[in-house]
Amino acid sequence: MKTITSRRMDALDTNCEYLGLSRLQLMENAGSAVAAEVMNLPTRERVLLVAGRGNNGGDAFVAARHLTGYEVKVLLLGKSGDVKTPEAARNLSILKSTGIPVIEVTDVSGLDPAYFSDCDVIVDAIFGTGIKGPIREPETTVIDMINGSDAKVVSVDVPSGMDPDGGEFEKAVKSDVTVTFHLPKPGLLEKVAKDYIKEIAVADIGIPPEAEIMVGPGDLKLVTGRRPDSHKGEGGRVLIIGGGAYTGAPALSGMAALRTGADIVTVAVPKSVAGIVASFSPNLIVRKLSKKRLHRQDIPVLEELIQAHDVVVIGMGLGRDDETLSAVREILPLCNRVVVDADGLAALETPLSQYGCEMIITPHAGEFKALGGADVPGDLDRRVGMVNRFSADNGAVVLLKGPEDIISDGQGARVNRTGNPGMTVGGTGDVLAGITGALFARHNAIEAAAAAAYICGRAGDMVYEELGTGLLATDVIDNIPAAMKI
Repeated sequence: MKTITSRRMDALDTNCEYLGLSRLQLMENAGSAVAAEVMNLPTRERVLLVAGRGNNGGDAFVAARHLTGYEVKVLLLGKSGDVKTPEAARNLSILKSTGIPVIEVTDVSGLDPAYFSDCDVIVDAIFGTGIKGPIREPETTVIDMINGSDAKVVSVDVPSGMDPDGGEFEKAVKSDVTVTFHLPKPGLLEKVAKDYIKEIAVADIGIPPEAEIMVGPGDLKLVTGRRPDSHKGEGGRVLIIGGGAYTGAPALSGMAALRTGADIVTVAVPKSVAGIVASFSPNLIVRKLSKKRLHRQDIPVLEELIQAHDVVVIGMGLGRDDETLSAVREILPLCNRVVVDADGLAALETPLSQYGCEMIITPHAGEFKALGGADVPGDLDRRVGMVNRFSADNGAVVLLKGPEDIISDGQGARVNRTGNPGMTVGGTGDVLAGITGALFARHNAIEAAAAAAYICGRAGDMVYEELGTGLLATDVIDNIPAAMKI
C-alpha cells in the first residue's frame, strides 16, 4: 500500500497553500471526515473529543462542530491561548461560539474520570503526526484513561503517541478506527500497529494531484533549517571535480554549493585552470591535479578527497577526451553519493546502477537522448512517463532540465515550473549542479534534486524580474539564499 511520511505530508500541505488551497480548508475537510466516521458507529450519542494544541486538535474542533444532534464535549489539553496554529485557533474560536462545552485541562488534577466513562465515543486528537520527544503530563495520563475506557475510540490521522513514520514509541492510544488523511502514514502499517489499530479509514481531504507532482515551497521545508547546536561540517562537504577544457564551470558549481549552505566545498581541477578557479573566491578550497585534463593518474588523490566529502559533483567543464571520460568511469564507483552533470554525462554507460553509488544525473534533452532516453516528447505526461521509466531501469534519480524540469526516482515524478527564458545563458546548469550537490550532502536524492530545481529556477526568476535576459549565472548564485526562504 502506498504511504506518505509525516514530513512529506507537511510539504504537501504547504504546496496546497501555494496552489491556493488553504490549510483552513484542508482542516475543515479533515474534521468533517472524522465526524463522518463517528457517525458511522452504531452507538455515538455521547461524544468526547480530546484535543491537543496543534492542528490535530484543530481537526477535532471542526469535527465537534459537525456532530450536530449529539451530546458533544471537547477536552482541550492546555489553555485556549496556547493553541499553536492560526487554523486551529480559528476553529476553536468558531467552536466556542456554538455553545459546545470546551474544558481546558492543564494538569492531571483537572482530569475527571467521568469524562472518559460517561461517553460512547472518544475522538483522540492529541498528537497525530506532530509528536516530538517524550510524552508529558497531562497527555500521558489521558492516553491511559482513553485506553481504560469502554468507549469506542476514533483516532485522528495517527493514534496519539505512535510514531507516524514507524519509529519506536513509548505508549499510544488504542483505537477502534484511525481516520488517516490522504494516504496512510508508514507507522500505521508496521506489525506493532496491529496492537493499537483495529481499522484504518483513509479520508480524501481534497489534496489535488497537482500538489503531489508540483515542486513548491513545501519542498524547501524538507531541505532547509539547521539545529542551533550544529557544528562545522554538518552543513555538508562537497567535492567538485571539473574543469580543464573550461575554467568557470567548476567555480560556478562550487560557489552555488556554498550559497546553498554547504560548509566545505573543495574544487579539484587540472593544474591548467587551478589558479583561475582559486581566484573566483577565497571561500573555495582548490586542489590542483597533475595534468592539463582529468587523468587516471589523479585517481589516488581523488579517492582520498572523495572519502573526506559527503558528496561528489562531477563533470562541469571537463571536456570529452577519451582519457578524461575513462577517468570519470573509474571515479564513479569510488563515490557514495554523486551528482553527474555536463561532460560527465558523456562518460556514463547504462545501466547506471553498475557504478554502485547513489546517483543524481542532471541532463538536458539532448544529453538525455544520448544516454539512451530517446527523444524528449512535448507532451508533459509522456515526458514524465519516459523519465520515470529511465530512472527505474537505471536505479538513479533523474533531473531532466527544460522549461518544465522533470525529477524522478523511478517511483514517481515531480515537475518544477520555476525558471525563465533568461536561464538559457551559459553557466546556469553548473549552478544547478552545485545546488543539487549541497542538498544531496544532507538529504535524500529525490528531495535534493526536486528542491534544487525549484531553488535554482526561483533564484533565476528573482534576477529575471530585474534584468530580464541580461541575467548571468553569477547573478543566480547571489540570489540563492533569498530563493531558499520559505
